[in-house]
Amino acid sequence: MKNILVPVGTTESGINNLKYALNLASINGGKVFLISVYEDESKLKDIANVNEFWINEKRQQLKDVMNGVNSEGVEVITQSIKGNPFEEIKKISKKENIDLIVLSPQSIEIDDKVYLGTTTAKILKQTEIPLLIVPNGYLFRKFDSILFAFKNGHFKKENVLEPLKYMKSTFDSKINLLHVITPEATEESKEIDTELTTLKSSLTTTKNATTFQGVLEHFQSHNPDMLCVVRRKRGFFKKLWEKNIILKRDFHTSKPLLVLSGIQE
Repeated sequence: MKNILVPVGTTESGINNLKYALNLASINGGKVFLISVYEDESKLKDIANVNEFWINEKRQQLKDVMNGVNSEGVEVITQSIKGNPFEEIKKISKKENIDLIVLSPQSIEIDDKVYLGTTTAKILKQTEIPLLIVPNGYLFRKFDSILFAFKNGHFKKENVLEPLKYMKSTFDSKINLLHVITPEATEESKEIDTELTTLKSSLTTTKNATTFQGVLEHFQSHNPDMLCVVRRKRGFFKKLWEKNIILKRDFHTSKPLLVLSGIQE
């Protein structure tokens, strides 16, 4: 994870996420890209003044975020960008070979009933880059234990498990697998790829109606430092494709959430 992207929503969440990214980057000589994106206001009459306002506003926000952290020893590249936030994140991710995007559950809007707000949810939908969703105010700590919850043990896309391999090699993390067998599980989904089993410290197989119910049942006994899942079009991630939002009643966690790339059915 040499290149880490931190998109800024609010200044407060930006400081929190940048601190987290800096800790990750400092371990292996990584680089952090801190960006703030503003929409094109070309439909407004006084285009020049409006754009100048947002340029200055976003530049100041980036300065405020940088002033809120100690970035010594880590290269941080800041950039304010005009355009669609989701398209610009995809562009810079490709251009800079981004390995990980660090986000807050709710980047701008705050709602106690919501786990993933619309901005974070849309980024999760539209990027192939692994995401690390860090709870507001959560301090960085070594990942001694990671709980990886999944329904399908077969991964068609290559390199899906690279972030887990990195965590294991860097932090000597214990990778505890939670294989959730749901009523619609196929025989293929019940099998687990060798690439994954070689990473495991433990394997728990559980039968539940949903992956989230499996996580709820076994979360406390594992007490992980990080929860890991794969992007899917079903289960609690189904809400992303329907409403660009995930309510806490459908899924939530108080620990950092690593969302692996690739989409499973």
